[in-house]
Amino acid sequence: MNKFFLILLLSFCQFPILSIAINAQNNDALEISKEIFGIKTPKDAAYGAFQRGQYLTALKLALPLAEKGNTAAQTLIGVIYSRGLGVAQNYPLASSWFIAATKNNNISATFELAMLYLNGNGVPKNRIKAAELFEKAANANHREAQYNLALLYIEGVSVAPNITKAAELIKAAAEAGLIEAQYDYSIMMFEGVGVAPDPKKGMLQLEKAAKGGLIEAQIEYATMLYLGKHISPNLEKSIFWYKIAADSNNAVAQNRLAKLYAVGEGVELSLETSAMWRALAQRQGLSDPLLDKLLISISKKDLEAALERARFWPENPPKNN
Repeated sequence: MNKFFLILLLSFCQFPILSIAINAQNNDALEISKEIFGIKTPKDAAYGAFQRGQYLTALKLALPLAEKGNTAAQTLIGVIYSRGLGVAQNYPLASSWFIAATKNNNISATFELAMLYLNGNGVPKNRIKAAELFEKAANANHREAQYNLALLYIEGVSVAPNITKAAELIKAAAEAGLIEAQYDYSIMMFEGVGVAPDPKKGMLQLEKAAKGGLIEAQIEYATMLYLGKHISPNLEKSIFWYKIAADSNNAVAQNRLAKLYAVGEGVELSLETSAMWRALAQRQGLSDPLLDKLLISISKKDLEAALERARFWPENPPKNN
């Protein structure tokens, strides 16, 4: 039953729900520092150094504060060591600082510690302990904790499966602006998983996730605009979103854009441009026999030009003097 619920929810998405472990290492320093210190925070030297990417300086400035029990400084040090920012990555040392800050109810540290327990980094792997820490942080409205706890409810291993509770948590994280949650909540509303079906509100969440920069949401939104599913068809807008995702080097979007150029649907017909996008998609391992058939009549000259454009993409090939 547990596995069924997970497979059921994943099957609704053309693109799978993101991994439970949100990779905070991909966040920039400003976003991480907001999590640690809060958006409205007094001027702080360690905070400022961290924002500027001066991690060793931030570490030096934070240590005296952390040793005096400053939980924000303790959490900052934990982040620096867990991400390996300017220092060798050291999960055990990071966990010790997160534990200290968690004992004094720093919610960001609680979430970070939960992630370490979830993956067994620096601490023994313990998904039940991770769920407990996620719940503590989620109750304090930490949006990433809400999202991760929701995924554990969907998985139904560390905690009892509860799709309704998962939907509530994902909704809360979505309303707090987490784009992954907005995307997942839109799918849940389309299919009525854990919530009453509401395609109109689902489209609003999907649009937010697309505008927030989530590539999976951009492609899904483009596809629904193209098909007119849950929304009035809009080919121009669909192409706009496919192009954004394609420009981010997403193979699926590149392949779909190639098909549109191959038949001139919504864009000026161009086998050369189509072949360029196909080459970029193929470079990532995505092949499409239907697209190959659409391009069967392309001239050798145009194909060579397309491959040259793909080779220099996203820049243009150098002009011959």
